[in-house]
Amino acid sequence: MKPLEGNRVTLLKNGEQFFPALVTAIESARVDVRLETYIFEDDATGNLVAAALSRAARRGVKVRVLIDGLGSRHTPVAFFDAMRAAGATVLVFRPDHKLFSFKRGRLRRVHRKIALIDNRVGFVGGINIIDDLNNSLSDFPRYDYAVQLEGPLLALMYPVVHTLWRWVAWQRFRKEDVGPRPPTLVPPPAGSHLAAFVVRDNFRHRRAIERMYLQAIGTARERVLLMNPYFLPGRHLRRALVTAAARGVRVTILLQGRADHPILQMATRALFGQLLGAGIEIFEYEKSMLHGKVAAVDDQWATVGSSNLDPCSLFLNREANVVVYDTGFARELRGSVESEIASGAVLCRVEHWKQRPLLQRVQSWLAYGFARWVAGVIGFAKQWE
Repeated sequence: MKPLEGNRVTLLKNGEQFFPALVTAIESARVDVRLETYIFEDDATGNLVAAALSRAARRGVKVRVLIDGLGSRHTPVAFFDAMRAAGATVLVFRPDHKLFSFKRGRLRRVHRKIALIDNRVGFVGGINIIDDLNNSLSDFPRYDYAVQLEGPLLALMYPVVHTLWRWVAWQRFRKEDVGPRPPTLVPPPAGSHLAAFVVRDNFRHRRAIERMYLQAIGTARERVLLMNPYFLPGRHLRRALVTAAARGVRVTILLQGRADHPILQMATRALFGQLLGAGIEIFEYEKSMLHGKVAAVDDQWATVGSSNLDPCSLFLNREANVVVYDTGFARELRGSVESEIASGAVLCRVEHWKQRPLLQRVQSWLAYGFARWVAGVIGFAKQWE
């Protein structure tokens, strides 16, 4: 989508910065709150956000919450019923959460994390409504990012959120919950950031996020920094990274070391030989669970969002990223990631990788083969292989 000028984009690291900003914005709402999230957990953080939403609904704010049926499958119905009792409207995207269905329609999910408040402030990123410490991989909080947005870019976000809300309401036969279309909004300038809102859906923007990455990597001249927890890119992205490294660009990739999906990590490691052999730096984050999906290119381009670089995110899930064309923001993001690399990541060296035990190499290729088989069954193998 076309970049717009006049925005203020604030980088938020981890739930420690994100949740206080989100709750403060909800508490100040007077007209309208819209929230989309993949996971809305019944834990301390989830209850904090739910309480703020309930208070907003009780004082007359129109509160709309859209959750994903798979991501929030463990959250008790009573948790959402309490928000409904306060006056909020809660809808579920595809509540038929069969984990092992290979039907493409059932695999499609709302993986976006978006919040919009009063045409005044918005949030986009990779942080679910879940406590940072709600994981079994580390005593340290999840490592993740979001951005707070103010300015003209909000006008592009409201129609996207409302279109999906309306579709789900009709699917659930909840005509009364559709509500009117949001008015045409012209938020005033709030800062100096040039920024774009990029979404992936199942209709007009199927490859928008992939193209965004390909364009940025393809024009890189000095450095590319990628941070992604579920990294299984197709041939186009792999070729772009290898080609960038070949023309002298420093390419650095930060991945999960502590994996919450070990089979996917094994499949990812099957690609290490090609990437390390091309001179690409790969680090694995060991300090805690890495969940952020961000990138910075040449200190001029940066993105923060919900999209992983794997087949599900790039071809099935509904995703949302913000791209910021600003030197200061790109440097801030790069500096933050590099600080975490220095304090909590391990460099994968090509010579050590070639000496891995045979069993580990076999496991990686079997996992990669399984991933390709799943891609074929679902029907996007040619796009991804």
